[in-house]
Amino acid sequence: MIEQIYTFFTVEMLYLWLNLGVLPFWFVLIVFPQSQICKFFITSIFPTLILSLAYSYLLYTSYVNSYDFLQNFKLYLGLSEISNLLENPSFLILFWIHFLAINLFCGGWIVKDSQKFGINKFLMSFSLLILYLIGPIGLTLYWIIRIFYAKRINIYD
Repeated sequence: MIEQIYTFFTVEMLYLWLNLGVLPFWFVLIVFPQSQICKFFITSIFPTLILSLAYSYLLYTSYVNSYDFLQNFKLYLGLSEISNLLENPSFLILFWIHFLAINLFCGGWIVKDSQKFGINKFLMSFSLLILYLIGPIGLTLYWIIRIFYAKRINIYD
């Protein structure tokens, strides 16, 4: 039975499930940010837990397949080194899960923070959409919108 799980959960299959799996979370964040479903499932630890389980599974399978984790530190040596690392499917999928988790966490933070300041749902949803598509620009856009609603600039909060 365990062997069947290993053959089903290939890197390509996990990539497909991860990409499809985060879409409902983003849909609820953008369309229903004030619902109870959003409060209990999206802005909680639930999505991070799911992604960390997938991350742990991939770390385990990489370890079993004798992946050299020390080579990951080469990413700090230059663009050519990170390009070489991204050619490895094991590193690439771990990198992708890392990206999905951080992006979804930021989306949940935007929803909770916008509710705290009473930010217009349309403006918040637009920021979330931009965050989903181009990450840091959406976060910066939300921060700019937040300044006008909070009527102050905070470098930290």
